[in-house]
Amino acid sequence: MASTKATVRQAAEKFGVSKSTVHKDVTERLGSVHAGLYAEVQAVLQHNKDVRHLRGGDATRRKYKG
Repeated sequence: MASTKATVRQAAEKFGVSKSTVHKDVTERLGSVHAGLYAEVQAVLQHNKDVRHLRGGDATRRKYKG
């Protein structure tokens, strides 16, 4: 997620696991395994959270634009 700036949904699809598994792994387990990578992933997660309202608006616009 850190190198590709992927969302939780994209990472879950890539690895064939649920979104909740990916989220738990990167928010709880990764911190005890690799602190540096954990910080990078947290930055990506925060960015995705900050722009999710914009992505939702774009998806709605595409849906109804036809």
